[in-house]
Amino acid sequence: MAAKDPAVRRLKGRVGGYASWAKTADADIAERMAATWRGRSARFERQVDPDGTMDPAERARRARQAEAAYMAQLALKAWQARKAKAAAKRKPDTGGEAAA
Repeated sequence: MAAKDPAVRRLKGRVGGYASWAKTADADIAERMAATWRGRSARFERQVDPDGTMDPAERARRARQAEAAYMAQLALKAWQARKAKAAAKRKPDTGGEAAA
């Protein structure tokens, strides 16, 4: 039965990931990660050149820039989430009760 709590699912996934990497020899890490990096690179290359008509060097340069923009966007969203979480902690919780 799958855990319904997202935190439990994340923890179970983390345990599985660590267990899998613990069984991977150092020599196999590059091979195991190669497909991931190829797929990631291809994603941004398709984004900047969907028709595949660009010069390969220019496509690669633009793909790197698109990836950098994506990562910066993720960083911004993470910062905003941390800021909102901190603000929520500072806000006093009234518990739904009206002041008498």
